[in-house]
Amino acid sequence: MQPSEPAANQTEDRSSIGTAHWLNLALLLATAVAIRLLYLARKPFWFDECFSVEVARISWGNFLRLLWWREANMALYYVLLRMWLHFGQSPYFVRSFSVLLAAATLAAIYWLARMLYDDRVALIAAVLFSFNAFSVRYSQEARSYALFLLLATLSSAVLIAYLREPARRGRLGYIVTSALAVYSHFSALLLIVTHWLSLKLFRPGPDNAGTQAQLRRAWTWIGLAVLPLLIFVAKTGAGPIRWISRPGLRDLFEFYEHLSGGSTWILPVLCATACMVTVVPVGKKVFTRAQDWQTWRTQFLLLWLFFPVALTALLSFARPVFLDRYMIFCLPALLILVAAGLARLQNTWILAAALVVILLFSAQGIFFVYGNDFDNERDASGAATDFILDHAQPGDGIVFYIPATRAAYEFFRSVRAGQNTARPDFNRPFGPEILFPHHATGLDYRDFTGKPTTEFLRDTATTHPRIWIMLMNNGGTNPDPTTIMITRTLAESLPRIQTWTFTKVEVRLYSRQ
Repeated sequence: MQPSEPAANQTEDRSSIGTAHWLNLALLLATAVAIRLLYLARKPFWFDECFSVEVARISWGNFLRLLWWREANMALYYVLLRMWLHFGQSPYFVRSFSVLLAAATLAAIYWLARMLYDDRVALIAAVLFSFNAFSVRYSQEARSYALFLLLATLSSAVLIAYLREPARRGRLGYIVTSALAVYSHFSALLLIVTHWLSLKLFRPGPDNAGTQAQLRRAWTWIGLAVLPLLIFVAKTGAGPIRWISRPGLRDLFEFYEHLSGGSTWILPVLCATACMVTVVPVGKKVFTRAQDWQTWRTQFLLLWLFFPVALTALLSFARPVFLDRYMIFCLPALLILVAAGLARLQNTWILAAALVVILLFSAQGIFFVYGNDFDNERDASGAATDFILDHAQPGDGIVFYIPATRAAYEFFRSVRAGQNTARPDFNRPFGPEILFPHHATGLDYRDFTGKPTTEFLRDTATTHPRIWIMLMNNGGTNPDPTTIMITRTLAESLPRIQTWTFTKVEVRLYSRQ
């Protein structure tokens, strides 16, 4: 038997679905969108989101150079966001792009679950996704995670479709969706490795040897398609993610708690119980090379759920690379396993009661993420920018020690100035003169890296009576050597120092009196 065969015990006719079923799916889609649009602008725009917008709206020449030298990760999202920004640039509108991607993900999860199991499991999985707080959290953010989740789901779904009905267009679809997933986030490489490993667990027979060979060719083409990204990683190294800390067991447990959408331990326990109900019928065969479709699909989902997390946790002993949001692509595996377990409840009322309990705790998680984040605290770069603009005087200059911090400043400055066009006029005199980083009239690809030198600071201190410093994640009680250098150098000519503290941001004003 090969994976292209449906489960032997499947009783529903997959070629025909009742009108009520499609109406329920449409209702779920509308519900999922409404949940994600609600309070969409409640949480403040923070540095990462500002960075997305500013990268997406710099000139094409600077954009391509920046991708190559620093920001190749999430490249596909930046390209799509450039097009989205032509229709609007308010924080609400910018974030709504991720909501649109989440709506498409619901359909993709439904398709995948239906191919792996049946319509009943697919509909339950769609319900769980609609109310999953982890998805809601990243569907309300102007970053690539919603796109990454969509493409990862499509990549797996197209793979299953190809295994069920091998065809050239299916193989091409798998190559395209997988490559695009990698261009949306590097972590998609872990998904492709998971696909390869799951098929190694299936014992090839004479009837599917050709399919295995075609998939090996597909993985070769995927490797060639993402080769520029692999070169980028080799060239750049781990510098862009050196801020990630090494995870402990508690971090891994918290990840699965967040992935389930819970703000407490109860929901992940309920999800784990449902997953166990799915795995129990397979029994010990789950640890052997699969001989049947039921065993293989369970192995496939379990590997998808646990292998990428385990691998990144192990790699983190050498170089920390594990982060909750980087593992968001494991969400479909969890939801389908939970849905398959719930679907085994034959009594409709018992199933409804179990779903209600899970959705109640899911709603608790949703209300939590409307005002909070699972894995980080947002910076107050917007409040800090407003403060600087409110108190700046003619002749002032401003220095950003971490160059990329300028992206947040530029975004909030453009909002303040009402520059909601595809190409804001940064030549307009508004706020302090930007001293560092500064290579052109507007943002330049070189403005995202580098550090100010002692000589540069001494020169600027003699030509400007007041200099603002915007520090982010590098001030506080244990400043790094460059922050100490800035403090000492500017104090030589501008001895008066005033300091204001915002969340994760410190603003200083150096002046002569």
